[in-house]
Amino acid sequence: MEHKYDLVVIGGGPVGLFAAYFAGMRSADVAVVESLPQLGGQVSALFPEKNIYDVGGIPGIKAKDLVKNQLTQLEAFQPEVFLETSVQSIEENGDGDYSLITNQGVILARSIIIAIGNGAFAPRKLAFDYDPELEHNGMVDYFISDLDTCRGQKIAIAGGGDSAVDCALALEPIADQVTIIHRRDQFRGLESSVTKMENSRVQIKTPFLLNQLHEQDHQLAVTLKRVKSDELQTILVDKLIVNYGFTADSRILRQWGLELKGVKVKVNTKMETNRPKIYAIGDAVDYEGKLDLIATGYGEAPIAVTTALQTIYPNKIQPVHSTSLFN
Repeated sequence: MEHKYDLVVIGGGPVGLFAAYFAGMRSADVAVVESLPQLGGQVSALFPEKNIYDVGGIPGIKAKDLVKNQLTQLEAFQPEVFLETSVQSIEENGDGDYSLITNQGVILARSIIIAIGNGAFAPRKLAFDYDPELEHNGMVDYFISDLDTCRGQKIAIAGGGDSAVDCALALEPIADQVTIIHRRDQFRGLESSVTKMENSRVQIKTPFLLNQLHEQDHQLAVTLKRVKSDELQTILVDKLIVNYGFTADSRILRQWGLELKGVKVKVNTKMETNRPKIYAIGDAVDYEGKLDLIATGYGEAPIAVTTALQTIYPNKIQPVHSTSLFN
């Protein structure tokens, strides 16, 4: 008879890892399924140098160090981990449990938590045409996995959200010059981060749109157009980092038979989806008042785990506080 897990977590990013850890504290038989070759999810693969400030008790921590700490935390329970494993469909069995059909075979589960973040995604591209060779030679990029590649360089960052502001703050101490370009006068990042950036060496260009790119004397000439004006400015930089966010592909979620709210999974306050014993947490979900923060996902994970275990083991006593799990 094939092994059947109490709980399978789809997604090995920070929120999925915490769900697996909390399930381990509850003595659940848990497995983690991750499509990438390593745990850590998109945070680790795309933004390892990004500073994270929304975790309680930690003043600030790089994404790669947060993931490292979570992997150390997870060692206490050693859940089964399936890497480079993509879930193609989720089929309900005759007993009410599930078969996850993956590229590596079938995984059986009594319950499932979906923690895939933004799922399949692609960076939002610039709205005008430019020579694709600028991407190939590294002059234009959409994320930075190693800050040292920008050391001593002149860097331009396009965007106005948390990722753009955080990127500017991370590069300011090591780059020769950092310029951030945003189409509005106000940034969408956390107020404290924006204030810190405004008081730093970062040069702020607002409200400007990127208008044209071309290579000039081994540098990148970035032409800016002031919003609602014919004014043009050109700055020379070594690299342009475009931080316009990502577009998500919801097709896989629809293939799993999940009800969506936009491109995200619709859940209730117990993190329940429209399919019984399938739950969703983190950036993959939407509900009234939802905030896309890691801290929010960390709060959703214990709710989903507890709801799942109450459902599959209704007669089991449920502890109220995590401290009681070790007494």
